[in-house]
Amino acid sequence: MKAQMQKGFTLIELMIVVAIIGILAAIAIPQYQDYTARAQMTRVFGEISALKTAAEAAILQGQVIAAEDKAATADAPAEVSLGFNDSSLLAAGSDGQLTITGGNSATPTIAVTLGGSAGKNITGAVMTLSRAATGGWGCAVTANNIPGWKDSYAPAGCPKS
Repeated sequence: MKAQMQKGFTLIELMIVVAIIGILAAIAIPQYQDYTARAQMTRVFGEISALKTAAEAAILQGQVIAAEDKAATADAPAEVSLGFNDSSLLAAGSDGQLTITGGNSATPTIAVTLGGSAGKNITGAVMTLSRAATGGWGCAVTANNIPGWKDSYAPAGCPKS
């Protein structure tokens, strides 16, 4: 009698492969979510950091920075916009995506709230850039009561407060 050659995989071999893929996915998916959260926070930091130059120019020229980065109105013609373009990672709402306080002083504060297409672990975090009277800028992230938040999501140079 002629022996037949085995072709294909046995059921146990396929089950082992599926189990290995499941274990790898259980490790890789949370790591990828952490990576995307850090990347999104860094992107937002870069987007609002670009506004520091425009704010410095406005301060040096004695202009008032428009709150929420809206264009100047007839009531306040001296207000200047920083040129912020809406970001898909920031929360939209009646107050806009960007809030500027102290725009008529030498120490403005630029704050954004993450939302929109931001990851669930960073949605609701607030990133704030503050100018000191000496001209230096500081950054802080406020992430109170956000489930899944990790301090490692805050970009370098912008720690969680």
